[in-house]
Amino acid sequence: MIPLSARPLGNTGIRVSPLGLGTVKIGRDQGLKYPNRFKLPSDHEIRALFEEAKTLGINFIDTAPAYGTSEEKIGKLLLDRQDWIISTKVGEEFSAGESEFDFSGAHTRESVERSLRRLKTDYLDLVLIHSDGNDLDILEHTDCLDSLLRLKEEGLIRAVGMSTKTVEGGKRALALSDIAMVTYNSSHTEGSPVIDLARRTGKAIIVKKALNSGRIAREPGGNELALEFVLNKAGVSSVIVGTINPLHLRSNAIAVANFQAEGSSNPAPG
Repeated sequence: MIPLSARPLGNTGIRVSPLGLGTVKIGRDQGLKYPNRFKLPSDHEIRALFEEAKTLGINFIDTAPAYGTSEEKIGKLLLDRQDWIISTKVGEEFSAGESEFDFSGAHTRESVERSLRRLKTDYLDLVLIHSDGNDLDILEHTDCLDSLLRLKEEGLIRAVGMSTKTVEGGKRALALSDIAMVTYNSSHTEGSPVIDLARRTGKAIIVKKALNSGRIAREPGGNELALEFVLNKAGVSSVIVGTINPLHLRSNAIAVANFQAEGSSNPAPG
């Protein structure tokens, strides 16, 4: 297959592969909603997954402090940092099987500085607020975003935004920041107005749960159709799919590459 071609991430000046690698499964195996159980991969398996991703033209990797040891493993095992676009998050912590949230400015800065250490990098490409569902309250009544914007001014972050859970929150995130991450798939299209707004304003959209947490894969040709559905939506920059199976990663990349080769009706965002 021809490696995936990067596309603009809104007006950030960053280019990302249309398929990004989600990494929750490399660092956390508790409290997740996937239909099938799995065990955490070894360092050797993670390194092979990253190598396969790079071969396929995937340059975009998504992590978070709430993903257990994901950040540490990426920092330890990901080679050629300069070739990757790394997105992490702030606001949610996961320990002892439960999530806790802190959107204070102090915690936001501490979280970013910790992510820099864990990921062994001196900058973060993207940092998103990991919403607890109260998107508007977080954006308008905490200093989390203000803290991220200051860190961006300091050169530690290239672009900021929010992983949202509501349409109103997605729209507000686009008004105040660079990026909104939204849930969007064939059975969950409520985020469509947010994507439409991003397209009109030049902001960036990253899609999560395009495969409905693995449930779509149970249907014949489900993943291919699901990825085409999402990437055919004008305004979508990239879709994050979490996997620890190189064969699944390749299958998804081939589906996206075939879709690109056929000529998407989705004009490149940005």
